[in-house]
Amino acid sequence: MTTWNEEWAEGCLPPIVDLHLHTTASDGRLSPSALIEQIARTGLRTVAICDHDTIDGLDEAYDAVSRYPELDLVAGVELSTTLGESEVHMVGLFIDYKDPHLLETLTEFRGRRETAIRRSVNKLNDLGLMIKFERVREIAGGTIGRPHIADALIEAGYIKTRDEAFDKYLGDDGPARARRSPTTTKEGIELIHSSGGVAVVAHPQTVKGFFNIAEQLSDEGLDAIEAFAEKYDSRDRKKYLDVARKYDLVPVGGSDYHAKDTPDEILPGGMDRPGPASSVVDELQSRRPVR
Repeated sequence: MTTWNEEWAEGCLPPIVDLHLHTTASDGRLSPSALIEQIARTGLRTVAICDHDTIDGLDEAYDAVSRYPELDLVAGVELSTTLGESEVHMVGLFIDYKDPHLLETLTEFRGRRETAIRRSVNKLNDLGLMIKFERVREIAGGTIGRPHIADALIEAGYIKTRDEAFDKYLGDDGPARARRSPTTTKEGIELIHSSGGVAVVAHPQTVKGFFNIAEQLSDEGLDAIEAFAEKYDSRDRKKYLDVARKYDLVPVGGSDYHAKDTPDEILPGGMDRPGPASSVVDELQSRRPVR
């Protein structure tokens, strides 16, 4: 009998678990209930909503998922953290999303995020792209982020797509990029653990020098790694599975779905590559800290 990560690597299992989804509570384009309605029409059986610096969509999502007894919802959150010069998005899964310390800290994080977005808007204004911060906040509705600046630029006619906004202005080296006061990876992992969750490094292909910092992340208490995603080919998947084996991390996966409605976006449950088996959920549960 093969182990669960060997089964994934061999491509034996269709994806029935998607542990990275977004809603309008942050920068997704579907409400939590609309996202659950869409997922209920797929073959997925366990999903996680991981909005940026907020849990505001989870109550609505749990209410929606109660209508589908075959579907399980995992409470999650996505944090932006740093390690040296690397920006690392850290997903917390199985968090206690009512935890007072978590809620207080997320409020602080959103304040830092708003300050950075205001600075980005000011930089765009200096470049002659006249949008207003108040309009960006209206577009966001929930947790504000760079995609909402992009939407304001589209609305004003300066660009046509979010990707164009990031390519020209808002990417990591873009002229309108403004960074917030940093949260370290160690602080992010500790926050997730203190709320009863497990810490997952999200989309490691976007992390600068990931393979050089993987050992330190493991030493800091990292529990899992996104080894499966729609943009990974078999070579990428093998590299991240090797990291998982080396540092005893649970290899998980998710679509990072935002409902962008672009031709290349993969829908939840729509990946044609192997994805996490249901046994990953049990493995993650077993690594939850004792509180």
